[in-house]
Amino acid sequence: MSASAVARNYATTLFELAARDGSEAEYGRLIEEIGDLYTNVPAFQRFLEVPAVSLFEKKAAIRAALAGRAPDLFVRFLMVVLDRHRQRALPGVARAYRDLLDARAGRVRASVTLPFEADDGVRSEVVAALQRRYEREVVPEFHVDPNILGGVIIRVGDELLDASLRRQLERMRRELY
Repeated sequence: MSASAVARNYATTLFELAARDGSEAEYGRLIEEIGDLYTNVPAFQRFLEVPAVSLFEKKAAIRAALAGRAPDLFVRFLMVVLDRHRQRALPGVARAYRDLLDARAGRVRASVTLPFEADDGVRSEVVAALQRRYEREVVPEFHVDPNILGGVIIRVGDELLDASLRRQLERMRRELY
């Protein structure tokens, strides 16, 4: 099973657990924090990965760190993740859980890459166009890549809209040769 499929399965399970409590947003915040810690704090990642630290010690540390901060059901979910040695999936679980929350709220996320820093006018124009296209609320994330020369590259889910000048020049070169 692929890593993304594993992450989606765990995220779906966590989402169902959160729905029992009516705490989908809280669980989302918590799994996002855990995923960010795993990704951005090398000491935390090593702690969870190193075989020299026993599973018992890992679980005890997680329980202690989350005591009074997280629902018991969420902590038990993390214990299962550790039991099954799936801690590497935590950042993917966080992303997949966020996707489930977005789907439920009728939102889509868009990664927008431009060759320059977008001002407020450009940002609102891009968001408005995407909302018309997808007929949903769009949560944009803007990036700058001067290598695209001009135009825009937009990724929404698995869909890629590449209207960059670089791409158009590559296509023209292929057609000419």
